[in-house]
Formats: sequence, structure tokens, C-alpha cells
Amino acid sequence: MENKEVLGHVAVLLTILIWGTTFISTKVLLQFFTPVEILAVRFLLGYCALYIIYPRRLKGMSFKQELICLFAGMCGICLYYLCENIALSYTLASNVGVLICLAPLFTVILSRFFKLKKEKIGISFCIGCVIAFGGVVLISFDNQSVEFNFIGDCLAVLAALIWAIYSLLTKKLGEFGINTILLTRRVFFYGLIFILPLSFVFDFSLNQDLLFKPEVYFNFLFLGLGASALCFVTWNFAVKILGAVKTGVYQKRSAAKTPSFRTEIQPRGVGTFFNPAFSAGQYIDG
Repeated sequence: MENKEVLGHVAVLLTILIWGTTFISTKVLLQFFTPVEILAVRFLLGYCALYIIYPRRLKGMSFKQELICLFAGMCGICLYYLCENIALSYTLASNVGVLICLAPLFTVILSRFFKLKKEKIGISFCIGCVIAFGGVVLISFDNQSVEFNFIGDCLAVLAALIWAIYSLLTKKLGEFGINTILLTRRVFFYGLIFILPLSFVFDFSLNQDLLFKPEVYFNFLFLGLGASALCFVTWNFAVKILGAVKTGVYQKRSAAKTPSFRTEIQPRGVGTFFNPAFSAGQYIDG
């Protein structure tokens, strides 16, 4: 059991290390494609990669299990990333990255609301979430040095709430004892099903010539193979072992600590900067 927990911690650390830089890749791709186009290409690549790695069929799923997979795909693949990608088109990548750290707080609230006994939550954790929220406020509402966009930042908060729902659904899926890769692939499938009608609502006209630009295909490969195929498997595995709340703490720390790192690696022209107000907020969140 202890070895499994160690593997769970390693898996989530790898996941947040990669996810901590995805905002910049998405921000770069938004210069060429719409949020829905990025979403569709990213998870289509991820689905194909998982099928190549583990080409077995998922059999024997009950209606309840399929329904949970469907809602997980709708929340974790379609709605979360749609809100995040649209938010990035309105506000700074640093804002989005930090506001996403509200997800653990929402996970606590939802787990309490639905009385999930297997999610152990102490008073110290709740106090830590409140203090972390103070860091988020410092980072996001210092009008002298941080750009605030109501639509973009609200969408980022909504994305955090949706991710909390996805995490709890993932924890439930982990209890079924089904192969993590197969489950992740099924969730991707349902996510792509929900993304399909969005292509008719939003302007979906993928320019194939742009796909061959180095800054485009490298970022798509990173998002599709690394941040989607690999990271969703490792995240789902970690949630299965550690629980949604404990795993979510890593996400909060990642979101709070990586804006400065994202600022260092970001290319010019994506409209994101870092400043002392962010540093103060990060210290509180840590």
C-alpha cells in the first residue's frame, strides 16, 4: 500500500510539472486557432496515442459506469478546457494559472456536500485552502500591477469548479478496478463527442497549412501527447490512489508556484508578465 502511495505522489508530481507549462502552449496556439480547434486537435491526438499504446477494447462496462465516464468526459475534457482556453483568450496566462488553484477548495466543498466519506478532510486543510484563497486574491486583484479581466477570470474560476467535479468523478471511476489507460481513453472519447457539436456553434475552420509551422506542431504535440495522453493517465492514477482532495493539493501548489516559471519560458508576444504582487500571493499559497 505504501509503495502504491509513493507511486501516486510521483505520478501527480510528474503531472503538475507538465501541466504547469500548458497555459503558455495554449496561449501560443490561440494566435493561430480558436479555443475549440485547439481542444479538438489536442484530445484527438491524445486519444490516438492512448489507442496505439494500449489497443485493447474496454468491455463489460455497466450503464452506471458508462454514465460516469460520459460526465467525466463532458466536465474534464470538454467544459473545463473550453472554459480555460476561452479564458486565456481574454486574460493573462498567469491569472488563469493561479485561479485554477481554487479547484481543491471546490473539491472540498463538493465532497462535503455529497458526503463522500472516503475523502478525509481535516480542519488544517480547510484553513490552508482559505489562506490559499487569500494568495489568489493578492495575485488577481492588485489593480496597480495586474491586469484584471472579468470575463476571462470568471471563466477561469468556473473551470476550477468544473475540474473539481471531474476529480470526484475520476475518484469514483478508480473504485471500479478498471485499467486506468482504458478508462482515460473512454473519457477522452466522450469528451470528443461533446466537443463535436461545439464545432458547429463556434467558428471551426482548421487551417491545415498552419499545422506545419514549428511553433504550432511542437505545441500541439506537447499538449496532445504529454499534457493529455500521459498526464490524464498519471492524474487519474494518482486520484485513484491518493483521493481527489489530496491530489488536488498538488494542483494548488503547482498553480501557485509556476506563474514565474511560465513567465521565464514564455515566448514574446503572448501578453503575460510577472510582478511582485504575484510573488506575495505565491508565498501565501505555498
